[in-house]
Amino acid sequence: TSWPCGMGRNGGRSRDSNLSVHTENPDLTPCFQNSLLAWVPCIYLWVALPCYLLYLRHHCRGYIILSHLSKLKTVLGVLLWCVSWADLFYSFHGLVHGRAPAPVFFVTPLVVGVTMLLATLLIQYERLQGVQSSGVLIIFWFLCVVCAIVPFRSKILLAKAEGEISDPFRFTTFYIHFALVLSALILACFREKPPFFSAKNVDPNPYPETSAGFLSRLFFWWFTKMAIYGYRHPLEEKDLWSLKEEDRSQMVVQQLLEAWRKQEKQTARHKASAAPGKNSSGEDEVLLGAQPRPRKPSFLKALLATFGSSFLLSACFKLIQDLLSFINPQLLSILIRFISNPMAPSWWGFLVAGLMFLCSMMQSLILQHYYHYIFVTGLKFRTGIMGVIYRKALVITNSVKRASTVGEIVNLMSVDAQRFMDLAPFLNLLWSAPLQIILAIYFLWQNLGPSVLAGVAFMVLLIPLNGAVAVKMRAFQVKQMKLKDSRIKLMSEILNGIKVLKLYAWEPSFLKQVEGIRQGELQLLRTAAYLHTTTTFTWMCSPFLVTLITLWVYVYVDPNNVLDAEKAFVSVSLFNILRLPLNMLPQLISNLTQASVSLKRIQQFLSQEELDSQSVERKTISPGYAITIHSGTFTWAQDLPPTLHSLDIQVPKGALVAVVGPVGCGKSSLVSALLGEMEKLEGKVHMKGSVAYVPQQAWIQNCTLQENVLFGQALNPKRYQQTLEACALLADLEMLPGGDQTEIGEKGINLSGGQRQRVSLARAVYSDADIFLLDDPLSAVDSHVAKHIFDHVIGPEGVLAGKTRVLVTHGISFLPQTDFIIVLADGQVSEMGPYPALLQRNGSFANFLCNYAPDEDQGHLEDSWTALEGAEDKEALLIEDTLSNHTDLTDNDPVTYVVQKQFMRQLSALSSDGEGQGRPVPRRHLGPSEKVQVTEAKADGALTQEEKAAIGTVELSVFWDYAKAVGLCTTLAICLLYVGQSAAAIGANVWLSAWTNDAMADSRQNNTSLRLGVYAALGILQGLLVMLAAMAMAAGGIQAARVLHQALLHNKIRSPQSFFDTTPSGRILNRFSKDIYVIDEVLAPVILMLLNSFFNAISTLVVIVASTPLFTVVILPLAVLYTLVQRFYAATSRQLKRLESVSRSPIYSHFSETVTGASVIRAYNRSRDFEIISDTKVDANQRSCYPYIISNRWLSIGVEFVGNCVVLFAALFAVIGRSSLNPGLVGLSVSYSLQVTFALNWMIRMMSDLESNIVAVERVKEYSKTETEAPWVVEGSRPPEGWPPLGEVEFRNYSARYRPGLDLVLRDLSLHVHGGEKVGIVGRTGAGKSSMTLCLFRILEAAKGEIRIDGLNVADIGLHDLRSQLTIIPPLLRSGGLGCGRNGRSQTENQSWATEEQVGGPQLEIVGQRQLVCLARALLRKSRILVLDEATAAIDLETDNLIQATIRTQFDTCTVLTIAHRLNTIMDYTRVLVLDKGVVAEFDSPANLIAARGIFYGMARDAGLA
Repeated sequence: TSWPCGMGRNGGRSRDSNLSVHTENPDLTPCFQNSLLAWVPCIYLWVALPCYLLYLRHHCRGYIILSHLSKLKTVLGVLLWCVSWADLFYSFHGLVHGRAPAPVFFVTPLVVGVTMLLATLLIQYERLQGVQSSGVLIIFWFLCVVCAIVPFRSKILLAKAEGEISDPFRFTTFYIHFALVLSALILACFREKPPFFSAKNVDPNPYPETSAGFLSRLFFWWFTKMAIYGYRHPLEEKDLWSLKEEDRSQMVVQQLLEAWRKQEKQTARHKASAAPGKNSSGEDEVLLGAQPRPRKPSFLKALLATFGSSFLLSACFKLIQDLLSFINPQLLSILIRFISNPMAPSWWGFLVAGLMFLCSMMQSLILQHYYHYIFVTGLKFRTGIMGVIYRKALVITNSVKRASTVGEIVNLMSVDAQRFMDLAPFLNLLWSAPLQIILAIYFLWQNLGPSVLAGVAFMVLLIPLNGAVAVKMRAFQVKQMKLKDSRIKLMSEILNGIKVLKLYAWEPSFLKQVEGIRQGELQLLRTAAYLHTTTTFTWMCSPFLVTLITLWVYVYVDPNNVLDAEKAFVSVSLFNILRLPLNMLPQLISNLTQASVSLKRIQQFLSQEELDSQSVERKTISPGYAITIHSGTFTWAQDLPPTLHSLDIQVPKGALVAVVGPVGCGKSSLVSALLGEMEKLEGKVHMKGSVAYVPQQAWIQNCTLQENVLFGQALNPKRYQQTLEACALLADLEMLPGGDQTEIGEKGINLSGGQRQRVSLARAVYSDADIFLLDDPLSAVDSHVAKHIFDHVIGPEGVLAGKTRVLVTHGISFLPQTDFIIVLADGQVSEMGPYPALLQRNGSFANFLCNYAPDEDQGHLEDSWTALEGAEDKEALLIEDTLSNHTDLTDNDPVTYVVQKQFMRQLSALSSDGEGQGRPVPRRHLGPSEKVQVTEAKADGALTQEEKAAIGTVELSVFWDYAKAVGLCTTLAICLLYVGQSAAAIGANVWLSAWTNDAMADSRQNNTSLRLGVYAALGILQGLLVMLAAMAMAAGGIQAARVLHQALLHNKIRSPQSFFDTTPSGRILNRFSKDIYVIDEVLAPVILMLLNSFFNAISTLVVIVASTPLFTVVILPLAVLYTLVQRFYAATSRQLKRLESVSRSPIYSHFSETVTGASVIRAYNRSRDFEIISDTKVDANQRSCYPYIISNRWLSIGVEFVGNCVVLFAALFAVIGRSSLNPGLVGLSVSYSLQVTFALNWMIRMMSDLESNIVAVERVKEYSKTETEAPWVVEGSRPPEGWPPLGEVEFRNYSARYRPGLDLVLRDLSLHVHGGEKVGIVGRTGAGKSSMTLCLFRILEAAKGEIRIDGLNVADIGLHDLRSQLTIIPPLLRSGGLGCGRNGRSQTENQSWATEEQVGGPQLEIVGQRQLVCLARALLRKSRILVLDEATAAIDLETDNLIQATIRTQFDTCTVLTIAHRLNTIMDYTRVLVLDKGVVAEFDSPANLIAARGIFYGMARDAGLA
């Protein structure tokens, strides 16, 4: 390097060590300054340029208009270029005048000049490409300034030394150059206006990162605005930024789908290429065993193809960060050496301190950007997988659906997609952990030689130990999950059947059951928690034990080995680096195994068969027909026998066709076959025109009633009105609180069965399609409503006249009006033709009609065939949802399949609640006190109060509640133990530092064993204290879990019915599952970690202050900064987290809704729209995920800055006070300070985690304090033994309402029923029939008046005393099997069997005879008063007669109140009560009422009985 400089004053050497290093006043030689130092920025720019230009080519954002800023930047660039040329010309000028300057004076100005020109051009090019702030140029100007600082200083020093300026021209140009470069750097930090034509103008709340400046992005400073805003006001949905284009579901899912399709194509090609070879040489292949494994499309490859690139980028970040993390220990060793050497010049120390800070800052920045990248990629994983699963769920075949419950499919989306997101941060550890371990061991070896291996061996031994504990924990977890599932299942059964439990006073036995399960669960939890403490112990003590073992071996291997500060503390900090990857490995492995299981499940689901969209030909058809089937054979799944075979059906355009036949003959299957939902084995199906479909089980979405009817079409008021009128919905709308804007709960919960069915029908009518497939829409509605609907909608005069209608029905009365009838039997068409022709043919149809006609007046046979139809397999699917987790039922074993089907049928009866399950709709209306304003329009319609996402900080009282639940003594003990542990840890380290100072005194250490012994003792004491603290915490946590769950359960079981009406069961269940889970398993570990990091941080500060008291000055400002960051972060991130969880559930509920209603969605051809809805919901969730990820990065940068300052000041003060410090103390304080960042970061994380998790305690508490119903037993006034003797019921001026603030449902009711009377109660829906029975059981309490039973006021006795003496036969059966259904209080077996004989024994197996089961309950209870609440048409006539007969014989002495839907059942009752709007309208014997020609007469006439 001597030639370019010529012979300078230092003999031309470019670096002179005496000049640079060993002086108090260091300097670089002029040659080095002029050559390499000046070229560094230029080299950087030329290297970065090609990549950067390529990037700009691909990312054009539209150009930016020329601004003053841009002009100024350009002018500076040109000026700099001019300065460089001036220098160059000056050199030439010297050459001409005979002074020969060194070559460097020509080369440097030339290089710098060209580079400045390049930078100027780049400024303009970036402007045209729409770059608002350029990182490349900022770094360039920064390098220019840094490299110019050195000559800046030395030129002044030189001038001072020589007393004059030797080269005035170059002196001047250099300072001009420096001023310009500095200005350029400052200007580059300001960002340009957004590009012209950019999306910003459209978007109300754009993603700020895209327009943020380079520095702002580097430090995540652009998030500050949201952090401050979130601190001042709780964040809401509207404050969140929109997503970047490339992060939207639409884009991500599309990319992943394309990659997956590619995989599928490759597999198909592979199969195709493999197939021809097989046939020819099949035998040889078998012999050679060379059967190629069938290739499956790999979802992993699809993921890699989609997200691989962003992973590579993150890997680069990770690599740099890993390498940087090893620089600080090296710097520490230099620092300690510097302290030990009093001769060293002090600027070394300052340089080392500065380098430590710089290195730490670089590490922080790179790490945070790495995390940002990796978490965003993880989020994209989740988004992509969710979208792909959603799209697949819309096209899977029914056999696939039958193999798995809806719950399982939803799990794919919720659990498995989430697993991938959780795995993302760990993936790079696959290569990074081994790298870190190898590097750490290498440096340790250099430091301590082979004795390192002892420590490493110990660490490696800990891995299998931790692994074994983890395996054991996993086993406990599986067991505990089983218990938890059964507890949740039981709870959900309790909540769904809470009304029955109340009516039958069965709560205590169920309480016992739940508490039994909970006991077992806590037992497991306790064992697991104690196991967990052992891992805590190893985790806390491993770094210490490793150091101990290594030092022990080191000192004893060779007596000449002297332990000095440098060796000891550098090793400690290296072991700390080593500890992290070693501890992460087990977690990485478990996450990988989980993710691989998830991957398999997702891959399997995505490879499932899809419905053949071509099975129904929609384009062509023979003229004049709307539907034709030629010799069609259909099955539900390939492995099942065909359900329908050799069908030949032609339906002419505009015809009304009825499909009839016995239960299970394939009526619903026929409709499904037409929709293409079944697998076609042979034949052809043609169907031309758009389709509307009304399934047997109405599928209602969770949105407003109007949205349900419109189903995505535009509102046409006239057609809409006409539709509602025809479907008899107008009357219901008046009763619904918000009219057609009423929000309908999940699965249509606040509509009665009949209303649901009519809404479903209205949806079809409104769709105005060409073909209508109606699968038994009349079974769930009252007979007069059915007549109305048939006349106004389906029949020849209805709205749909002239359209093609296929009607599956059981109502015989409508058959004469149809165009022709298809009679099915056993999956084949047995007869087909118009009504008169079929009657004359005397076939099975005619027989059937004749059998029943004589029994009934005027052939009113509306209900002659059971409505309990359609337990065809499709039905089974729908029911499975209600069972979702009955894994025991979804066995694939053929025998159980039959049994299961029968069970399903029984259940199917249960789920199709009739209109008159007596859900009087008005009670859904919210009183003014509890109304929730959703939007003005929806205000009254909102059925349930929206779940409150609590706002603001968690109150201290919640922490106090939890501390009380844990036990105050335990809490105190834990804190004390932790204080002790910190003291022990500090003691051990101080001892170590004193030990290392021994080496300073003389070069040999004598009392090694004493030193080692004390060190070991202190360390082990620390470990023990930690373990004790962890055990105390575990015990306390379990105690808290027990107390809180018990309080919640006891309160909920005693809540009044009105609470369950206004609170969705999901929300209550959530308390029992999610929140209790948090209290059980999350809170205690979080608190432990928080205490750990808190005491860690405190002890670090104590150590640093003790060794360098000056440090106290800095503590205050740093603490202020830290708390500020923490406060801003906590408020914002907590709210973001809440928003995230609130927006997450709609994704899953919409998904499960879609899976349930897939056939409807496909029939109406709305799949695409639903995909978009799902994407929108996922995006809404992502909008809170992204800021949450950024908030963590923002926090970490802030906190790590504080931590890095601690390192800086610890080192700085060590350098300043080096005269009074020994190397041991410096090593101690700096190596401690190097860990502080981790502790500080972790502490804030845990504080926030604790805040967001302690909310669970708050939520559980809130539901443990709601008001309860009257006491179950009132000790002072229990009814006499054998009450009621007669069964006399008297209402006196009785009024009742569902909840305070609502209208009365019963008004001044006064009536007297004598003992043993049989009274029928009738009235339209909502007249108050069921309310009357609820009042009798005190499910509703009186508003005024009283009910007396045998002269005793029912309000005076305990609820259980009252309810156990009355019996109601509601249409309800628990899914606990019959034995359980029959008696909540297990009476003796023989009694049960005797009962069964009376009811008609084995007939229980006939599908859905739930009335009989209920009757059996009543017989077992032998009570005086019996209330019958009939299910609509759920029983065929024979069964009905049987029930009536049973009541006449077995209950002849009892008082019977029957809520009737079919008048023929009560025509022989003693009296009939007609209710109208909660008032007694008529009350007399049936004959008198008909003679009186009042309301009853009208109803009887409608039903054809008068």
